[in-house]
Amino acid sequence: MSKKKRKSFHPTAVDLTAKVLHIFRASPRKPFNTKQLLSRLRITNQEDKHKLAQSLKILIHKEEIEEVERGKYRLKSQLGYIIGKVDSTPYGTAYIISPEMDEDVFISPPNLNHAMHGDTVRVFLFAGSKGRRPEGEVVEILEEGKREFVGLVEKNNKYAFVIVDKKIAPYDIFVAHEDLHGAKDGQKVIVRISDWPKKAKNPIGEVVEVLGDAGNHETEMHAILAEFDLPYRFPNPVEEYMKTISEEISDKEIASRKDFRNVTTFTIDPDNAKDFDDALSIQFLDNETYEVGIHIADVTHYVRPNTVLEEETRLRATSVYLVDRVVPMLPEKLSNNVCSLRPKEDKLTFSAVFVMNKNAEVISEWFGRTVIHSDRRFTYEEAQTIIESKQGDFVEEINTMDMLAKQLRTQRFAKGAIAFDKKEVKFEIDAEGKPLGVFYKESKDANKLIEEFMLLANKRVAEFIGKKKNAPTFVYRVHDVPDEFKLTDFSNFIKKFGYKINTSGGMNTSKSITKLLNEVKDKKEQNIFETLAVRAMAKAVYTCENIGHYGLAFSHYTHFTSPIRRYPDMLVHRLLDRYLQNQKSASLEEYEELCRHATNKEILAANAERASIKYKQVEWMKDHIGEVFDGVISGVTEWGMYVEIKENLCEGMVSIRDLDDDQYLFDERNYCLRGRHRNKVYTFGDEVTVKIVRADLVKRQLDYILAEKEDEK
Repeated sequence: MSKKKRKSFHPTAVDLTAKVLHIFRASPRKPFNTKQLLSRLRITNQEDKHKLAQSLKILIHKEEIEEVERGKYRLKSQLGYIIGKVDSTPYGTAYIISPEMDEDVFISPPNLNHAMHGDTVRVFLFAGSKGRRPEGEVVEILEEGKREFVGLVEKNNKYAFVIVDKKIAPYDIFVAHEDLHGAKDGQKVIVRISDWPKKAKNPIGEVVEVLGDAGNHETEMHAILAEFDLPYRFPNPVEEYMKTISEEISDKEIASRKDFRNVTTFTIDPDNAKDFDDALSIQFLDNETYEVGIHIADVTHYVRPNTVLEEETRLRATSVYLVDRVVPMLPEKLSNNVCSLRPKEDKLTFSAVFVMNKNAEVISEWFGRTVIHSDRRFTYEEAQTIIESKQGDFVEEINTMDMLAKQLRTQRFAKGAIAFDKKEVKFEIDAEGKPLGVFYKESKDANKLIEEFMLLANKRVAEFIGKKKNAPTFVYRVHDVPDEFKLTDFSNFIKKFGYKINTSGGMNTSKSITKLLNEVKDKKEQNIFETLAVRAMAKAVYTCENIGHYGLAFSHYTHFTSPIRRYPDMLVHRLLDRYLQNQKSASLEEYEELCRHATNKEILAANAERASIKYKQVEWMKDHIGEVFDGVISGVTEWGMYVEIKENLCEGMVSIRDLDDDQYLFDERNYCLRGRHRNKVYTFGDEVTVKIVRADLVKRQLDYILAEKEDEK
């Protein structure tokens, strides 16, 4: 029996163009080559092949389709292309965050085309259905983000993989044995992606540094720094440059400055501090007035532009405070010696000096470079004892400044400043880094004394520049108004506990938040309310565009007082000195870029600090597996609820899978999990009892289950 011949299709040019467009619209994401189109259209003769070529040209001209590769065509999205940043998920999918879109664009794993978290990419938008989240495909990586990762080596006889935290990179990195560079199975390493062939599932990498055995204290601290791209050693050129910096202060330099060496001056810092950024001086004047000096280490005298030291300082932008150590922005010779305002030593400073009356009102002010000689170094505990007992060294000076500080604080709150006083977790750690105990850092009058005078200096320096006519380029620390929707959600949530805030905005809102926080102080709701209030707030950032500081209720604010540990403070010193000499305004574009960089580094440093605290919390709780604790629900998500233990603020997860008495659904607006059948609710702030079931040091993760009181025996 002869094979039945397939009937050919002979369309008109118009019909053919419509049918070709229909094929593309039916598969908007799929590219087609000419051979595939001929097959679908059942075209076999040369004349119709020519018509197809003409139809493709017409559709390209009409911008209905585009040639994505030579001889390969695809429907052109009506939305076209956007540029944005990749925000990866642990599941291999990603979202593109772009200022060109009101909503993030979803990217499925096959359409990422090896783009990674943090990459800047060009994305082709698919023509989707109305009401659905926009989707697209990465067509070009414009700027690579992170390509070095911290991970765990899993090795077999033939090859190895480095397993990276899925929240950071949702795929393992293949490493050939010769590229392990001595790394052993189970060790933590830094791996760099060196290649990712187009059709390969996993990227190929090379180990660039072996951090050590997982679970080892030093390994884990270095791993945290590497994870957040934070350095833990200074490069050799910087170390060599430091040898050229003299510790001696010349007579010529002293003569060029205002001399405060004979004025009573002291520092108040934490017990373990080595870098003393700031000192206070006080002179008693006539008519119950006082000259108060806020003296800040003159770091910019030593860190000069266009040097390797300046470049390294700019790159670091901040000191990093892990749970057991400080990773300084400046080399130790500067941070702990030359610049540190140590007692009984002449030191170069940049000062803000105020004449104040007994009501803490500023009568006059002066800013400039100075030289000081600190008479005494106090710890916060020593200064607190003097304030409480009215006895000790410089008792009159310290108590006078405490009196002024309390008035400054009262004035701030009267103007709408918000009083956040969230508990900070601190650890007592032995020489090997093992946590011996957990305690809370408490802010007392001595801490608040220093805080108020630092705030005063920061505020008045910002006003001195920012209130000038045609104000020049300057670095501000700004804090925007709260997010309206988050504030409303917060207001609705606290109403369930019998509290309320004013959401009308401005000073009315900030005063009502402070009133609320005072009402819940030392109550079970305190920590939860403070957490939610902070989440409703905007994040403070560095910028040259002054919008004021909402949380402090200041119209002008900057960071002037910590140049040993913050690069923006160094920028402020340079700009202030420039304008005191009546020089022209600095470049707005240059300083705005430096502000963005400093803000980003500050965020990374804060994340690293939280990661180190979490690690120590997990390590501490590892010895308490099986024990039962009272806790408070501190967070609710679609996969479970976070519980913070009251005794030590260690937070862990109760998985929704372990809530086996019902099927629970996440109610985002009401911060709760709600049982579908019995309507039982677990919500933010509820008190629960939990048992510790797992403490994973590698993932820095605690797992809890709900428990009954009688479980604890």
